[in-house]
Amino acid sequence: MVIGSNPRNPRFPTSSLAIAPADWYTYGAMMTTDVPSPELPGALECLLFMATRPLALGELAELLNISAPAVRQLLESLDGRYLGMQVVEVAGGWQLATKPQFADYVAQLHRPPKFRLSPSALETLAIIAYRQPITRPEIEQLRGVNCDSVVATLVDREFICERGHRNAPGRPMLYGTTDTFLQMFGLASLDALPDLATFIEQQTPALEGFTAEE
Repeated sequence: MVIGSNPRNPRFPTSSLAIAPADWYTYGAMMTTDVPSPELPGALECLLFMATRPLALGELAELLNISAPAVRQLLESLDGRYLGMQVVEVAGGWQLATKPQFADYVAQLHRPPKFRLSPSALETLAIIAYRQPITRPEIEQLRGVNCDSVVATLVDREFICERGHRNAPGRPMLYGTTDTFLQMFGLASLDALPDLATFIEQQTPALEGFTAEE
């Protein structure tokens, strides 16, 4: 099929680009907008490749000058195109990532600094994730131990951040999780968190081999 001028469909562009059956879904997504450009899938791929952070659906729609539903369709059509890469939704946005089965190969080329979350740090992080915003005294009340150093470590690692002050005597600092937390644990949003016991059970072995002091 060759796309060309069509007197019955003047919206269609004149082009010599052949669209294979496998690409009809992608082209259909573009036809739902006022910008029927066959370059959109490639443009989207470039944006995801060059971004250093997840890009929100609305941000991608603005950059591509198409609707958010059309962007979502394009994202779905891109996801099956790669052998070693995948399009993932994480931390409230979308990005290209390597597939988990190739982690050992990627690790030989890129070795990020290693750190390890201690059981107490992981427990504190879980409490903050599920009870945020929460103060340090409230965390200590739940854990029954002092949490100064653990909270400082989690802030330093950018897993948590300050979220204002509680309207209470002394105005204690409130803490909540960050996008780094969502990215590290592969979560699209906080709504994707499992129940607390499952979270700790799943993440404890996943973080083995990583080094952080309490």
